[in-house]
Amino acid sequence: MKILRFILKNKQFNVQMSSGRKFSHFLTGILISALAIATLVWPIVPVQAAPNPPDFARAVQAIEDLDQMRSELAKTIDPTADITPQTMQEVCKPVGMKARQLSQDNGWQVKQVAKKYRNPDHAPQNLQETMAIAKFTQHPELLSYSQIQGDRLHYYRRINVESSCLACHGPKDNRPNFIKAKYLDDLAYDFKAGDLRGLYSVIIPSLEAAQTNPE
Repeated sequence: MKILRFILKNKQFNVQMSSGRKFSHFLTGILISALAIATLVWPIVPVQAAPNPPDFARAVQAIEDLDQMRSELAKTIDPTADITPQTMQEVCKPVGMKARQLSQDNGWQVKQVAKKYRNPDHAPQNLQETMAIAKFTQHPELLSYSQIQGDRLHYYRRINVESSCLACHGPKDNRPNFIKAKYLDDLAYDFKAGDLRGLYSVIIPSLEAAQTNPE
């Protein structure tokens, strides 16, 4: 009788333990399902960027004016004439000079960036610039965008290849000889009209400073 009671008691204990494990597994399943549903119903929302500083509009307009200047200068290239170093001095150099002037006059950081660069100074310098190029490449309809990075506002604006640019940026073998000799690591060729040439990058270093920057 004592042995029988011992066996029955242990069977009851095993049943309770088995039931406890099943309940624990059941509860764990519920929690996992709840987390999965919560992820679908309440997705992670990125922190919203602070409002653009007042001179953001000035920066956007300045870059539009810069790109318009680039386009107008490119149209002065005579497709029947030879491209010379003087051509670059008259067509390309003023764009870089204007970008530097915008930086000095406004306290911004303005530059051109390109994956297929000719001037090594235009190569992407960080992950953000590399990602910006990739974003414009993946979205041909995207003209520009901005984002907050720390206390800085970063503005990107695409640069497209125009037909007049192909005199220097067309087929690799058709590049002017002085470009082949000067830029041994040149990557800025084999473009077609409408391709992404690169981008303008503008950094307003401090939002607080930008808000108090005099017009």
